[in-house]
Amino acid sequence: MVLTDCSHPEDPTVKISRIVTATLAGLAAIPAVAFGHGSMSDPPSRVYQCFFTAKDDPRCVEAWTANPQALYDWTEVNIGNAAGRHRELIPDGRLCSAGRDKYASFDRAVAWPATTLRPGADGKYSLTWRSTAPHATEYYRVYITKASYDQGRALTWNDLELVHDSGRVPAEATTTLKVSLPERTGRQVLYTVWQRSDSPEAFYSCADVRF
Repeated sequence: MVLTDCSHPEDPTVKISRIVTATLAGLAAIPAVAFGHGSMSDPPSRVYQCFFTAKDDPRCVEAWTANPQALYDWTEVNIGNAAGRHRELIPDGRLCSAGRDKYASFDRAVAWPATTLRPGADGKYSLTWRSTAPHATEYYRVYITKASYDQGRALTWNDLELVHDSGRVPAEATTTLKVSLPERTGRQVLYTVWQRSDSPEAFYSCADVRF
């Protein structure tokens, strides 16, 4: 009796498909690298507001013209190796850009769109930080400009008064800070530093407000 050999070489397209499937499965097991992180959303930071709610404002139009990618990367006003050395690494006049040329447009001393702040029933102000890639937090530090702040020049460290330190906070997509603010009138700037506890990386936010 003659036996017929039914085996045959594997179809090349089937083989390629199996390789691709195995490769994708292997990649799925590798943690994703997050490129976005966060910014103050309420009151909105300059970069957040220009990207989401005030694109037509003349100051925002200028920012878009100067560097559109800075707006698309609104979550990345950061320093990767800050490790708490914010004042050491960021020079006066460049706080809103974290000293990065990419975001230099946001250091301009112009009348940015301002958000009116009102306290809650407890007398505190609710500030919201939005994180597109949450991380464990060493602290959020919130500063407000001093009553003597000159709106006609770029922000400096000596213009700021520390008003809140959150201490450690777990990773979360939205963080609400309940902050007591000293008496102010007119336009001011809230400057926020988000220092991660799982990395030396820190993020920075300038939000223009009105009392």
